[in-house]
Amino acid sequence: MKRGILVALHSGKLTKNLVRTLGQGRHGDGNGLYLVVDPSGARRWIVRVTVKGQRNREGKPLRTDFGLGGADIVTLNQARDRALEYRRMAKQGINPRYNARQEIPCFEEIARQVHIERLPTWKNPKHGQQWINTLAEYAFPKIGRLPVSEIDQPEVLQVLMPIWTGKHETAKRVAQRMKAVLDVAKSKGYREGENPVTTIRDARVLPSVKLKVQHHKAMNWKDVPAFFAELATKDATAAKALMFTCLTASRTSEVLKARWEEFDFDELLWTVPAERMKTDQEHRVPLTEQMLAIVKPFKALRSEVVFEGQKRHRPMSNMAMLMLLRRMKVEGVTVHVFRSAFRDWAAEQPGIAREVAEMSLAHKVGSEVERAYARSDLLKKRRKLLEEWSSYVASEC
Repeated sequence: MKRGILVALHSGKLTKNLVRTLGQGRHGDGNGLYLVVDPSGARRWIVRVTVKGQRNREGKPLRTDFGLGGADIVTLNQARDRALEYRRMAKQGINPRYNARQEIPCFEEIARQVHIERLPTWKNPKHGQQWINTLAEYAFPKIGRLPVSEIDQPEVLQVLMPIWTGKHETAKRVAQRMKAVLDVAKSKGYREGENPVTTIRDARVLPSVKLKVQHHKAMNWKDVPAFFAELATKDATAAKALMFTCLTASRTSEVLKARWEEFDFDELLWTVPAERMKTDQEHRVPLTEQMLAIVKPFKALRSEVVFEGQKRHRPMSNMAMLMLLRRMKVEGVTVHVFRSAFRDWAAEQPGIAREVAEMSLAHKVGSEVERAYARSDLLKKRRKLLEEWSSYVASEC
């Protein structure tokens, strides 16, 4: 009889296949157990219980949701077991939050939960993917299955030592991400004491590594007009996007993701929204005659983006302009070279104030206090500067 009751309690609407394939939303298994599929595709378990005899601040029965872990770590049957334990406690008037038998999660489980929680904070989804990928490559094979409470300095060193000198920048990122995971584990009550990553860093346990700073190869600003003239002979969208990037001294992503609603052809302005800017501040770019000659013909395509890629209403790949440079036999430089060339050119021009040139590059100028009082973005002066730059760049066309 007991076995029959247990089977009944464990039966539910979900199956292993549904757990893998269900789309975004909250999907009930029954008895308060839910599979939650986030917009990112991450899957996690929660159980909703009502604690007998206890009330919330509003005097209503105390109903609480508890996370049971990610579905990639916790199986359907394990989730049902944990949910059953929480429901039994709640029926007895015991709040599971303070009395549940605590199972210490492994490092990988906490890391994947931290990744899911932080996904909305990354402006570029690729950065979020890189965050978990580095841990999956270097940390999970060695400490991924260890309970987070058991990870100390030897375990951290086991991950970092093999890559500390040969892949130093990567090792530093892995260390930062391991520290974040262990800090979260401590905040959830799964660990005690100081973070071992911090201890290792402060004690200088790892050898110091001196890296030679490598700067991008620059293009002399005097060579830009000749290159621009060669670029103007090409009809490819990537060529036109690169020309526009050069004239505006903008970043690659700002140009490739440009949309028509950002352009005001009456006021001759291109306004890049804050969410697309590295500084998280809206940036207004004055449009010159040369810039207009590049972008206006693209309006006939009726695309949502200015520089459309292979897919309708989608921008080109962020590698498109770089690959064009390679095909033109311009080696060792990136698209960023035109921002550097613009800044060097501006420094050589008489009467150009530093803050005007820096604001044209959408750089923050001065201290936080100075920026708080400097309300103007110097648009008129920047328009004059970009008009002079555009005329100079296109002088050999």
